[in-house]
Amino acid sequence: MFDGPFSESIVKRAIASGTIAIGIHDIREWATDKHRTADDTPYGGGAGMVIKAPPVIEAVESVLGDALESTRIAIMSAAGTTMSQSMAHELAAAGRVALICGHYEGIDQRVADILGAVEISIGDFVLTGGELPAMAIADATIRLVPGVIDSASIADESHSGAESQLVEYPHYTRPFTY
Repeated sequence: MFDGPFSESIVKRAIASGTIAIGIHDIREWATDKHRTADDTPYGGGAGMVIKAPPVIEAVESVLGDALESTRIAIMSAAGTTMSQSMAHELAAAGRVALICGHYEGIDQRVADILGAVEISIGDFVLTGGELPAMAIADATIRLVPGVIDSASIADESHSGAESQLVEYPHYTRPFTY
């Protein structure tokens, strides 16, 4: 699912130049049963399935290793803080970011509690999984990493700078009349 957005255009060039690195991991690799089950029913009852804490925490600890403490960890969640341009700037400044994608009813709350993760939403709606929000957040963040795009482009764009609540003026191309 991530191959398309991360293998095109600006993100592709940033990866090729070594400006950024992206790792995509399947938490089922850290599940311990023979079916590699990463989800379970909600403990208190209710509909749907919840991603279990052990495989997620073990995956994050294994992948990040010594960099765990210095990594900004974010969980995609409909209940999270709504993503903004200022949050994208914060994530870009973090140096290393790990985005955790949930499914179904979400991820066991202990993941956020134990890993000190923030929960991020991309709006007041529900999707089938956290992959699409992660792609949007990654794109918004990657473009702000120094060297990915021209800093002059960032300074004058919508939601940036001192007037961060404003969007840019309309843009046009040639011909003058159409």
